[in-house]
Amino acid sequence: MEQEKILKPNYKERQNVIALEKGKLPPQAVDLEEAVLGAMMIDKKGVDEAIDILKPEAFYKDAHRFIYESIEMLFKASQPIDILTVSTQLRKNGKLDLVGGDFYLINLTQKIASSAHIEFHSRIILQKYIQRSLIKISAEIIEDAYDESSDIFELLDQAESKLYDVTQGNIKKSTETAQSLVAQAKKRIEEIGKREGLSGLPTGFHKLDALTSGWQPSDLIIIAARPGMGKTAFVLSMARNIAIDANKGVAFFSLEMSSVQLITRLISSETGLGSEKLRTGKLEQHEWEQLNVKVKDLEKAPLFIDDTPSLSIFDLRAKARRLKSQYDIQMIIIDYLQLMTAGGNNKGGGNREQEISTISRNLKGLAKELDIPVIALSQLSRAVETRGSSKRPLLSDLRESGAIEQDADIVSFIYRPEYYKIDVWDDEEQSPTEGQAEFIVAKHRNGGLDNIRLKFLGKYGKFDNLEDFGMPFDEFPSAMNEQRNIANELPPGDQVFGSNFGSNFSNDSDVPF
Repeated sequence: MEQEKILKPNYKERQNVIALEKGKLPPQAVDLEEAVLGAMMIDKKGVDEAIDILKPEAFYKDAHRFIYESIEMLFKASQPIDILTVSTQLRKNGKLDLVGGDFYLINLTQKIASSAHIEFHSRIILQKYIQRSLIKISAEIIEDAYDESSDIFELLDQAESKLYDVTQGNIKKSTETAQSLVAQAKKRIEEIGKREGLSGLPTGFHKLDALTSGWQPSDLIIIAARPGMGKTAFVLSMARNIAIDANKGVAFFSLEMSSVQLITRLISSETGLGSEKLRTGKLEQHEWEQLNVKVKDLEKAPLFIDDTPSLSIFDLRAKARRLKSQYDIQMIIIDYLQLMTAGGNNKGGGNREQEISTISRNLKGLAKELDIPVIALSQLSRAVETRGSSKRPLLSDLRESGAIEQDADIVSFIYRPEYYKIDVWDDEEQSPTEGQAEFIVAKHRNGGLDNIRLKFLGKYGKFDNLEDFGMPFDEFPSAMNEQRNIANELPPGDQVFGSNFGSNFSNDSDVPF
């Protein structure tokens, strides 16, 4: 019996220990907090290394948070930092007794001999803080999700915004030395030198590729134009060239047109079948065969279209990260910027220019984060229409342009004089403008500027290289009929439809763009 009485308390103690082990404590590193604060008070180098990493709320213990606040105040005021100055600052803040007085400060400095490894310790403290933040955000999301009155899409937007704020506020890239950066640059130059062709993504437009060496990683490219100029047609043609010819993944976020409409326009461009025929489905036998043959490359293309309306920048970033992770996309296209929303805390607050500023800044951040070019279409103001004879767009014509022009690495415009009933180009040759467009590179952070003329095939919503078209524009219909006659004489299985056949000629009505 006595032995049983002795064993019972031990059993209960063991149960208490097990119960405590099963409990959950918030992620923390109090011992490292003590080491970092002690190092900051005995070594100025420790302050320099930790002050850029940590912030007061990163500390788990309230006393440590108050001490760090005092150190931060002294640092911002360019005052010396040691036990005496920190104690004085805490006294001014009325928090000296809350931290345990001078005795606690002395203990902190006695626990550490130097500021060695303080940066590593600081990053661990930051990691623990991020973990606590994620736990807090998750708890709030769970609580809001149980609320039946919550709007599910608003809840998703808030959750995305909170997670984005945690990332933006805490994940900071450290500064690199010139030596390491030179080594990286040399390595990149060597890799580019070994490649054949362009250093960036080829657009399929020869003169544009020659000017830019292809779209470069981490660049934000703005393509702006008035309605009717063919913005969507241009980026669709470019997306087709990159996805099919270069076999590189392209993500297309369409906020204006549905994904089926976009792919139908691509089918029209690829097959040479008029949009009217594709809308009605009234195709002849040889046209069905042409359709089935020509869409095979398009079916296999790594092209991903998302037509979510009123897409927020936070949703875009989340979707883009997933596409990059799953399919290794090499370019993002947004059609178009003014239809996006900032989401998060900007929702319903501030003016539209501030919201566009937030969107463009985040698009540039996304391009740098994923290290791929991001192309955003943009509308131009009506100032273009009010000008006299010259309707060429200018940088000042960008709508809500404050941040767009500033954030973009390349700002370009699409200009079709034919749209304004201008029959000849305003150059020495006075050549006809019919079926032609100009791609104007108005800002190029890392290269030159130029006005590049392209062929515009409005019947198919397609752009192509002007030099690829040797015959005059008015001879296209007869050439088209000749090619069709040749094709009809061949057996169905032997009919050949080249990459330019049909896509250059048609009597069908123009597609909307």
